[in-house]
Amino acid sequence: MSEPEIPRLLLVEDDPQLLAMLETLLTEEGYRVDTAADGQRGLHLGLSREYDVVVLDRGLPAIEGLDLLTRLRVRGVITPTLILSALGNPADRVAGLDAGAEDYLGKPFDIDELLARLRALRRRHLDTARSLPVPGGRLELDGRRVVREQGAPERLSERECDLLATLAARPGAVFARRQLLTMVFDEAESEAVVDTYVHYLRRKLGRAVIDTVRGRGYQLGRGR
Repeated sequence: MSEPEIPRLLLVEDDPQLLAMLETLLTEEGYRVDTAADGQRGLHLGLSREYDVVVLDRGLPAIEGLDLLTRLRVRGVITPTLILSALGNPADRVAGLDAGAEDYLGKPFDIDELLARLRALRRRHLDTARSLPVPGGRLELDGRRVVREQGAPERLSERECDLLATLAARPGAVFARRQLLTMVFDEAESEAVVDTYVHYLRRKLGRAVIDTVRGRGYQLGRGR
């Protein structure tokens, strides 16, 4: 009989004492733990390795926790994620869940509750994590297409899909052009490329799919 597979967990936390404590605790709980002390390292590990669950702080160096989670979701990483943060008021929790987290626990926290929540996350089957709601339908990341409530599905290019997914992963957020350029168009130099792809998406899906926020940038259309 084969041995049961050890669940893998990614822990992203910049407090060295808390990081060490949690690593020991989670290892004793039966996880194989990889750690990252900043968002850049967390992003690298999240994209290059497969995990069963992620525990993520928000106030991280290099890449802020919610931005890190958004980048993982946009690139198709659907690993169940629990945000563990000192930012624990209702608005902070809503922001974390809107960014794609499955659960949110404020600091200070009860260890038994943390472990129970992680067990619950691992049990959950995230069938909907491969799609995101957009105005008039859903964006299916696997097929790079928008399935509409009315009409035939609309195929998207890779960049169109990445741009729309970035906006849809955080539907209440406004993204500056420079921010979208960095997150979606790695090799581009001009912010004009963002406007071009917004035009492409509006031409395919209608102007309501993306809203322009004057002087600030773009956000997912609010007519959902």
